[in-house]
Amino acid sequence: MKQYMLSVYHADQGPALAPEVMAASIRDVDAINAEMMTAGAWVFAGGLHNDSTASVVSVKDGAVVTTDGPYAETKERIGGFWVIQADDLDAALAWARKATVACVAPIEVRPFQDGPPDA
Repeated sequence: MKQYMLSVYHADQGPALAPEVMAASIRDVDAINAEMMTAGAWVFAGGLHNDSTASVVSVKDGAVVTTDGPYAETKERIGGFWVIQADDLDAALAWARKATVACVAPIEVRPFQDGPPDA
């Protein structure tokens, strides 16, 4: 099985979800998490704090520098993610279709690169 990352994207600005919509989304995400676990697709998942809490560590002129704030200035940010196992891209996209409805947000699906062969 391959591993895929399903990233949840949120608009950086705009109206927040209504409380009842947010409550339904939380319930729906919990249900997808349980379904993924039962199906053996679940590897790991997590929600992220707002990108204003980010720090960036980089090398500039040979020195390691840490700065506050997100690395990229964008209108959208990753709000959470799943790492799943799926037989193929079609299976990963099936999970993403459920996730986009539950999260009320776009989901990006990306495969992990193949790792080294098992020793």
